[in-house]
Amino acid sequence: MAELNIKIRGRNYAIACDDGQEKRVADLAAYVEEKINAIASAGAGASESHLLVLTAIVMADEVFDLKSSSANTNPTPLSGLTITEKDEGDIVDAIDMMARRINAMAENLKMA
Repeated sequence: MAELNIKIRGRNYAIACDDGQEKRVADLAAYVEEKINAIASAGAGASESHLLVLTAIVMADEVFDLKSSSANTNPTPLSGLTITEKDEGDIVDAIDMMARRINAMAENLKMA
């Protein structure tokens, strides 16, 4: 298992991830930072934890929109692409891991 440090809103967080996933996690953290900064610059968020919750809701809204739009389209299968049950499980595990990390960051912000 690999570990990397990410910085969000000036705070460092040690994040564990599967070997080889460091760049992906760093890219995800950069995206989260971008969203948080956009919401903060709009004047939203009474505190860091409130800002984090607002950001999580905005990002969840994006996911829901993507799910909804993909459910309303006929997906074109990519040639040679096969998603196995293990792949689906890995995706679910990655999402669960990120959710746990976001919850942990929210708890850390509450304590700060």
